[in-house]
Amino acid sequence: MKNLLLSFMVLSLGTLVPGGGLQSAESRPNIVLIMADDLGFADLGCYGSEIETPNLDALAAEGLRFTQFYNTAKCHSSRVSLLTGLYCDQAGSESLKRGATIAEVLNEADYFTAMVGKWHLSKQPTDFGFQKYWGHLSGATNFFTGDDTFRLNGENWEVPTTLNGQPFYTTNAIVDFGIDFVSEHLASGSEKPFLLYTAFNAPHYPLQAPEAAVKKVDGRYDGGWDLLRETRHRKQIETGLLPAKWKLSPRPDHIPAWDTLSDDEKQWETDRMEVFAAMVEVLDQNVGRLVSFLKEKGVYDNTLILFCSDNGACPFERTKGRDKKPWDSESYWTYDASWANAGNTPFRLYKQNQHEGGISSPLIVHWPQGLKTKAGSVTDQPGHLVDFMATFIDLAGASYPKTVGDRVIDPLHGKSLLPIFQGETREPHETLYFHFGNDRALRQGPWKLASAKGGRWELYDLDADRTELNDLASQHPERVDAMAAEWLRIATDVDRLGKNQLKPVSDDLKKLNFRKESK
Repeated sequence: MKNLLLSFMVLSLGTLVPGGGLQSAESRPNIVLIMADDLGFADLGCYGSEIETPNLDALAAEGLRFTQFYNTAKCHSSRVSLLTGLYCDQAGSESLKRGATIAEVLNEADYFTAMVGKWHLSKQPTDFGFQKYWGHLSGATNFFTGDDTFRLNGENWEVPTTLNGQPFYTTNAIVDFGIDFVSEHLASGSEKPFLLYTAFNAPHYPLQAPEAAVKKVDGRYDGGWDLLRETRHRKQIETGLLPAKWKLSPRPDHIPAWDTLSDDEKQWETDRMEVFAAMVEVLDQNVGRLVSFLKEKGVYDNTLILFCSDNGACPFERTKGRDKKPWDSESYWTYDASWANAGNTPFRLYKQNQHEGGISSPLIVHWPQGLKTKAGSVTDQPGHLVDFMATFIDLAGASYPKTVGDRVIDPLHGKSLLPIFQGETREPHETLYFHFGNDRALRQGPWKLASAKGGRWELYDLDADRTELNDLASQHPERVDAMAAEWLRIATDVDRLGKNQLKPVSDDLKKLNFRKESK
């Protein structure tokens, strides 16, 4: 009789959430999950930047910002973790053969699911639960002409020269289709909440932006990267984003002092940073378009908006000729470690590295109807991309599966962020594990162990020194050994890395010369 009564209550009032509470079907939020590509920790106005991002800044001013939110330091592996709640290789990497996606899980909880933008994994999103998809399957694309991997709902889609009466530009088109998908869903009369995963390719190289957007920022970076890092760091402290005790990491040896460059070199460097900034500003404008649409449709207040990045700023020089303007579709500019170092202010290292510069992401959370923190709040509670799945399960009253089709699904690794959204202190992860290539890290409480490019283990107390300037490995050899053993256990038993990725670290620090690296 009690079971029958419980079943009646669930059917009448809503869905039981994993924590034991009752989630009303009517109150379940829509979810808009936005990921930028190669955006550094300090590349938004609300994270210290001079780049004009008024729409994202407004979401932050009304919502919540994380200062210790982590990605995996690489495009594809971050997308795997975001989608599955698992570490990358644990989920089967690009194949997702041991992971369920957020779309597959939310479909079963009666959500409408759509994705727009960059996929960068095997098959395509419509093979992994997304009911609607437009975007490119490739890891990067020409922003003006696209490539042959664009798909619309599983079918080939030929990139036009214009879209909706405007010259085609991938960042704009992503939001065009996102709005179309949600608009069609709302117009259908369905009462299902929706998930829209918006995966921008910007500001990933090639650095390409509309001419007007580039010219708008002309001259902004004439002062160079040394001054820019100091300015961004000062803003981070003055706005209360970061504490002054975390000192600005010094300019590394592989980056020249700005004042040592010739006038021609300064002009080239200034030009390409201007394009990067223009790409971010266009991205922000499109976030504004999406927000305006949600308001117009009356669904803004109960839509959870999350904005993050897949890795830190990218240091790799891959420019193919400098003679084409960045609004020419035949151009292919990148910037290198010099500006990437400013993008990751105040942290060290970059995309692919598991030091804080590689894995630290901005995370903006906005949800008028559900967020219980004070407007404009900042939290230093650590979180990770693997936590999105658990969070969405909580919000949707969904169940995490053991199998999806013929895939046997690994146990969920993430932990719900909902307590933090409710203004509470969440029980943190006991351990956070990081890996890409031969870069490694492990975090336990304030302690972080890291190895760059297979170099020796470094140990940092992140409470005192999050910019990783004071290596304590020689002072705490027992802790280093214990944490290194735990990294190896997770890498072997959970993440299932191959032998080549399990090789012991070197006894020495590696000499890092990112300015010459091209892979």
